[in-house]
Amino acid sequence: MAELIHRPVAVLAATTTPAALAAKAATTTVPTVFTTATNPVEVGLVASLSRPGGNVTGATQLNVEIGPKRLELVRELIPTATIVGLLVNPTNPAARALSGGLEAAARTLGLQLDVLHASAERDIDDAFATLVQRRASALVIVADAFFNSQSEQLGALTLRHGLPTIFQYREFVVAGGLMGYSGSNADSYRWAGNYSGRILKGEKPADLPVQQSTKVELIINLKTAKALGLTVPPPLLARADEVIE
Repeated sequence: MAELIHRPVAVLAATTTPAALAAKAATTTVPTVFTTATNPVEVGLVASLSRPGGNVTGATQLNVEIGPKRLELVRELIPTATIVGLLVNPTNPAARALSGGLEAAARTLGLQLDVLHASAERDIDDAFATLVQRRASALVIVADAFFNSQSEQLGALTLRHGLPTIFQYREFVVAGGLMGYSGSNADSYRWAGNYSGRILKGEKPADLPVQQSTKVELIINLKTAKALGLTVPPPLLARADEVIE
C-alpha cells in the first residue's frame, strides 16, 4: 500500500477485507474502493453504509448473513450428520462475525460444531487430519482471503480425506470441493469497478454509498459427491446455479 500511495495512484482498489483495512490505515486522502464479505461498518472501513465519509467506499457481498445456510445445506445433504467441523482463520479481523452465526445455527440444528483454526498451509493439513480423527461428518470453511488463496489445496484435501466440505467460490468446487455457497464475487466486483470509474471522473468516495450485492450462488460438484458416496437430493440439485459433473 505504501508503494502504491508513493507512486501515486489515482484510486486504490482493495479486494478482500485485509487489503481494504491496509488501505484504510495507509491513507486518508487517496480514494479507495473495497470489496468485502463482512460488515464494513463493524470492521471500521466506513462510518455508515449510506454515508461512508472520508476517502473509502465500496461493495459488500453476502457471506456473514448466509453463513448459517451452509450448515443447513450440510444437514440437507447429510441428514445423519452429528459433528461438523468449522475452519476459521483467527487472524481475520472479521473471524468472530463470520463464525458467530454458525455457532448459533449449529445449536438450532442439533449439530456439534468443532471449531479449528488455520492461518498457514500446515495448519490446514493438521485441521483435516484432526477432523478425520474426530469422525466429523462434514466441514464448513469460513469466508477468508487466505482460504481463498488455498482453494486448490482445500479441494484436494476434501477428496483425500473423504470429508464433505462446503466453502465459498467456484475455484474450490472445481478443485474437488463438494459445494460452494456464497455471495457473488462478480457482482460485487462490478459495483467496485463502476465506483472506481466514477471516482476517476471526479466523484468523491464520501458521496457514494456502499453497495450491497444480494446475489448468491450455489455450486455442487456431483463427481465429488459420488466419490464420497453421497447422493445429492434432487431438490438441492435443482437449486444449484452450476453442477460440475
